[in-house]
Amino acid sequence: MLREALPKINTPLPGPKAQAVIARRAEAMPGAIKCAYPCVIARGEGAMFEDVDGNIFLDWIGGVGVLNIGYSNPELIEAVNEQSQKYFHAMMNITTHERYIELAEKMNEIVPVRGDKKKTMFVNSGAEADENAVKIAKSCTGRPNIIVFTGAFHGRTMMTMAMTGKKAYAIGMGPFPDGIYRAEFPNLYRKPEGLGESEAIAYYINKLEEVFVEASPAEYVAAIVFEPVQGEGGFIPAPIEWVKAVRAICDKYGIMMICDEVQTGWARSGRMFASEYYAEAGCAPDIMTTAKSMAGGLPISAVTASAEIIDKVTPGTIGGTYCGNPIACASALKVIEIMQRDDYPAKARAIAEKCMSKFNEWKEKYEVVGDCRGVGAMMGVEFVKTKAGKEANAEIVMAIVNEATQQGLLLEAAGTYNNVIRFLCPLCVTDAQLDIGLKIFEDALIKCIK
Repeated sequence: MLREALPKINTPLPGPKAQAVIARRAEAMPGAIKCAYPCVIARGEGAMFEDVDGNIFLDWIGGVGVLNIGYSNPELIEAVNEQSQKYFHAMMNITTHERYIELAEKMNEIVPVRGDKKKTMFVNSGAEADENAVKIAKSCTGRPNIIVFTGAFHGRTMMTMAMTGKKAYAIGMGPFPDGIYRAEFPNLYRKPEGLGESEAIAYYINKLEEVFVEASPAEYVAAIVFEPVQGEGGFIPAPIEWVKAVRAICDKYGIMMICDEVQTGWARSGRMFASEYYAEAGCAPDIMTTAKSMAGGLPISAVTASAEIIDKVTPGTIGGTYCGNPIACASALKVIEIMQRDDYPAKARAIAEKCMSKFNEWKEKYEVVGDCRGVGAMMGVEFVKTKAGKEANAEIVMAIVNEATQQGLLLEAAGTYNNVIRFLCPLCVTDAQLDIGLKIFEDALIKCIK
């Protein structure tokens, strides 16, 4: 059964059938939508997929965080099928459908934002969720500006491209919306030389407060927006003491704290949401966004906040035609049920324990492994040319990715300089699959060093 299979490559990559489809892709699709992997999926189960040539791959990318629950979960298929036989679509501005209400009620139970009474709205993508969170914060506070961070990725709409730090995602797209200001994100691996961790956190908080002097006075800032673990920025976790300080700044100045959990959500962090760690530490966000693994692959995203905040939004400024699609809602409800019943956060913690132990071994053994970090099973390995110089080593990352692919393991780069390999494997991965994945990864690393 594919769900239990191990990687197996039978043909040169791409195989002949895949090569034919990839050629059609080049003719039919924009070249700007790139894919570097020489395979064409035919079917997928769990953490594995088979391509059109019969090659079997272990997927450590998971649709870039979409497949926490894995490919083709039978219970999701059943839930989607049941809903599809009733109706495909009902727009909430026209006729109420209960799936939206049921999912909103469930989200209000489990999302760790501030407030006794919470409300949730649904949109279609992570970028839409982030943009709507900003609109809610502006509408609630009456303020025009937001603060984001270096290394951030929030999406590809005009607003979220402006919010995103990696401008490779925004080449030639300006001018962008005004009122978006950037502070330095706390990257403890690359903190200023000679600073201890607490001193570094103080340094980064000071950099944030400088924005109030040099860019926007605090009284004009509606929200501070950050990812609990930066995704495209290199899988860099926000230190909890820094988050506490950001929360205190927000409280002092009446600013909304928005956590972008588009990628960290849905058990990836070892909790259902990384913001649960913040809630336990007394620094929960005001608004939280989430998407990606929310419905196992169907397009839906969410924005949750207290009723006090979200009910101040000007009517007509939020919503949309496909938002909270009934089929996607049915799938999301089933995802929540399965993840809670089968304790997917515990799966993430167990995966993290095994992988981080191995990654830290590599850090000791190999000069090119500079740092290993993450929260739960959202982990990154940063590659450098030398440990002392910490020079970004994108070349070895690309070589490792290519070599691992040839052995049936899909890895993906991340980071501002593309020198981090990210771990977003489906959380239903088996122990045997995880073990073989770690072996392929290390074998590729050794081969690329030589």
